Amino acid sequence: MRGNTKPKTVGEFRRIGSAGLFRPWCAAGTLNGLEQGEGTYLVRGPLLLMAGIGLFGLLDANSKLLAGSFSASQTIFLRYAVLLTLLFGVRALVRGAGGKLGTRHAALHLTRALSMLGAGTLFFLAFRHLPLADGYLIFFTAPFLTLIAAAVFLKERIPAAAWFWSAVGFLGVLMALAPQLGEGRTGSLFGFACATLGTLCYTTNITINRSLRGERGVARLVLWPGIVGGAATLPFAAWHWAAPTALQWVQLLVNGVVAGAATVCLALAFRVAAPARLAPFEFIALPWAVALDFLVFGNRPSLEVIAGGAVVALACVMSERAVARAARLPPAQGIPAGNA
Repeated sequence: MRGNTKPKTVGEFRRIGSAGLFRPWCAAGTLNGLEQGEGTYLVRGPLLLMAGIGLFGLLDANSKLLAGSFSASQTIFLRYAVLLTLLFGVRALVRGAGGKLGTRHAALHLTRALSMLGAGTLFFLAFRHLPLADGYLIFFTAPFLTLIAAAVFLKERIPAAAWFWSAVGFLGVLMALAPQLGEGRTGSLFGFACATLGTLCYTTNITINRSLRGERGVARLVLWPGIVGGAATLPFAAWHWAAPTALQWVQLLVNGVVAGAATVCLALAFRVAAPARLAPFEFIALPWAVALDFLVFGNRPSLEVIAGGAVVALACVMSERAVARAARLPPAQGIPAGNA
């Protein structure tokens, strides 16, 4: 039956069972980052990544609406508080929901939580001292750093197509931001340092997500950032606390829900697909940001932004086609599946 899971008789269907019948569509192999069952090509990794990036875009838009009324520490603390409340609330209703809370890889989870907190804080500080275009241009070096980290630390083979289409995606971002970069504005050295360190923190988070792919469940993905981030921001949130209105409470609660969903989507994306597969898709943040800026804040995109977004979309499509044709490569090194 291997290689052809379609049953020909009722008895054969019973012998295979529904789990065997659908396993090729559900199992996640790691063959050059393609989620492949028995010859079946899936797109879970890119879809999860794009969903996560879209949710982070919604989070940024909602946070921007709240920025004039609340400190970053209060907003981030409440985000983590909602995450933990949701996690333990669901587990109270459904025993064991989300998988185990304990882990054999506490150091990796702690580092991941700190990197997530660092990325959020550093980019908040960066955009206080930098034009948006400068900050985004630094952030969009992250796909290249992710590929380098995958090659150096995870020992993954990076095909030339991944480098090429990542470069094309970066070119699209540069096209979109070029008019702003040419306005003669200069950011502070502190702002550039924060943006650079924030990008490194983001890359660290992505790399650890990939390394932890053998752990099952999502509970630990929420628990560790929630505890570490909540504990770190609580003193500052208490010091700068501002009483929210009813509507603002709703916005703050939505922040937590969206942040949790985005975090899980991003982490799962790099569990089921290699960075070489996903790197070009990280540039999809540009079209997401443009769309949200127009829909939420009414800012119409320029022709340069539209053209840059089209180049980013082209890079994603062509990268996907290139990786789909790629030959099988040895799986990446990480935590063996089942060691959760």
